[in-house]
Amino acid sequence: MAESRSTNLSPIEVQDVEFHTDAQPHSPCSILPNEPIKLDIEHAVVEDDPRIWSNTKKTAILFIISGASVISGLGSNIQNPANAQIEQQLHASSGDISLSISLFILVQGNFPIVWSAISEIKGRKLVYLLSVGLFIIGSAIVAVSRTIGLMIGMRIVQAAGSSAIFGMGTATLADIYEPHQRGAMMGVYYSAPLLGPSLGPIFGGALTQGLSWRAVFWFLVIWGGIIFSAFLVLFKDTFRKERSVVYQTVLNSRLRKQQSSEAKDESQNISKSKVGRENKTTSKDIEAQRPVIPSAIKDMKLSMADVNPFPPYFSIVSRKNNLLILIASALTFAFSFSIAYTCARTLSVYYDYDALKTGLVLLVYGVGSVAGSISGGYWSDRTLARLKAENGGVSFPEMRLESTKIAMLWSPLSVIGYAWVCQERVHVAAVCVMLFFTGFLSVWIYASTLAYLVDANAGRSSMAVAANSSFRGLFAFVAAEIAVPLQDTIGDGGLYTLWAGLMVVVECMILLVLYKGRSWREASVEREKQTLDAKK
Repeated sequence: MAESRSTNLSPIEVQDVEFHTDAQPHSPCSILPNEPIKLDIEHAVVEDDPRIWSNTKKTAILFIISGASVISGLGSNIQNPANAQIEQQLHASSGDISLSISLFILVQGNFPIVWSAISEIKGRKLVYLLSVGLFIIGSAIVAVSRTIGLMIGMRIVQAAGSSAIFGMGTATLADIYEPHQRGAMMGVYYSAPLLGPSLGPIFGGALTQGLSWRAVFWFLVIWGGIIFSAFLVLFKDTFRKERSVVYQTVLNSRLRKQQSSEAKDESQNISKSKVGRENKTTSKDIEAQRPVIPSAIKDMKLSMADVNPFPPYFSIVSRKNNLLILIASALTFAFSFSIAYTCARTLSVYYDYDALKTGLVLLVYGVGSVAGSISGGYWSDRTLARLKAENGGVSFPEMRLESTKIAMLWSPLSVIGYAWVCQERVHVAAVCVMLFFTGFLSVWIYASTLAYLVDANAGRSSMAVAANSSFRGLFAFVAAEIAVPLQDTIGDGGLYTLWAGLMVVVECMILLVLYKGRSWREASVEREKQTLDAKK
């Protein structure tokens, strides 16, 4: 998206401004003096604009949220090497352990919807502190659990706490970086949680073998404490209500109610005025005076009733371009979760690897994913800049998806390659090579789809990312439940040949949005605008 002209508006003027999510060329001279200014909500003027903070402050925020996002990946995978010991000491079954992992993923994926709503009231910082604090409490209770029931319950609390970090992190980056910078920054940011599935088995294996399974969760308590301190001391809130579609919608609604009430009062006053004073303007004539905004409106505070998360969630999902990208993104994430889960099982059963060796092999997948995230993010920004220049300085969100084409041919082929080197029990070096490329190529594509969701939903990026997390959690939950039965039935060869077919479907969805998404998105925006106008 290109930069757009912005201006200071009073709250009463906000309702007369059409907010645009499409990019506009940055040429103020092209705007005629008598034309109404069309304000891009991304660039509404705010106090202490996070977009113009120093690079040092922005980089510090990037590192804080990246470090925090590692919790998401570690929390879901660090338990795996300790499962046998947990079963023994807590008298649990393998089904109990599987349930604890599946519920963790499901809750972690869907709870960001709640956190997103709270952030529209209290801002980003308080949400981070509350969520990390919840994660610390859940981890500490898991560490001292004596029953599997309590452990599963507290794993759900852990999941709820860790969910805000990944969901809100992308929205925080949207707060501080311009659209043309986001691909690279999101690539860097997303590389951190990708290390979790790889580092988790290593840390979990080392701590379990050296100490006990409880040490795994005390480690998470310590890491959570470090992150909580960083948010408390070093993090400055990046949320600005003027750039929130939710806030502006509620503001307009309250202004309309206020004006309707004042107009009704004026009508009653005018009817009571004397005929002899017909030619005089009453002191309260709203047509003769400049509107005055009550302080209650100026200092408006939102409540949970105002930010009911479900209408904006369904608004995002109802857009065809968003829905296809959400499904594509969720399938890509489910694939990543499935491959890390089943590969550990394959290495243990057929290669006789212990937890530490398994973790080291999976680290290769993590390194490939990190490389794909960073490289894909930078290529995404470069592609957007090139297409913008070719289009006369005007960009739109779908341009970013062009960067995924370079990986589309090779991604399904790498998945098929992984499928059959595992099926044929080829030397582990070949497994490592295929793990690297499957991670690199799948995340290359994922990084661009994530950046697209933020760009295409200006003013509600946190809810867009929350919707993405919800879809990811649901798809990963299903993948976790069916992975082992399918692996036992048709083997790694059959399972990941199916996944290669699904990756082709993912690529078709992305291409459809690339070529049709802009018209779909603009039609949705126009339809939503007409709905709002009808309510006035």
